[in-house]
Amino acid sequence: MKITIVRHGQTDDNINGIMQGRRNVLMNDTGRRQCQMLRMRLEKEHFDYCYMSPLTRTVETAMILIGDKVEMIPDKRIIERDMGELDGKPREMYNAYKYWNYDYVDKEFGVESAKSILERCDDFLTYLKEKYKDESILIVTHEATYRALRHLLRGDKLKGNLLDGKIDNCACETFEIKKESK
Repeated sequence: MKITIVRHGQTDDNINGIMQGRRNVLMNDTGRRQCQMLRMRLEKEHFDYCYMSPLTRTVETAMILIGDKVEMIPDKRIIERDMGELDGKPREMYNAYKYWNYDYVDKEFGVESAKSILERCDDFLTYLKEKYKDESILIVTHEATYRALRHLLRGDKLKGNLLDGKIDNCACETFEIKKESK
């Protein structure tokens, strides 16, 4: 199986340093152009299914990338991190290093823990691995779930701090999942 992960295109909140979390915000014109450029890069790729977060910015990204070429399936397990009270607030209020520590469990501001994001993404990937064998799956999601999926697909050790750099809008990575031998 082949899994390609894409982060949604840019929004005004992204460039203005506002935490979006699960708020439904639209992409801006730059985000739409980013998606069109990525569509050209992915033009020769074949996808059997597209899973996406149900938030507007990811649905719009998926529509630009694949249109009606394949079935698009919304899945809440790959929705953005719940930012709690920080949703809609300036990014400076969010300590990414602290909130990406796998062992950090304080519910400060109601921000969803890294462990929780990884658990729901792991559940999602387990579902895909059980349902599909040789298919090519496109996943359109958000920065936090992109990061979690990438850690899981790489087989990273889930401990300590898992913040591993910025994930740009319309970032795209492909992973090959080997069949498990019985």
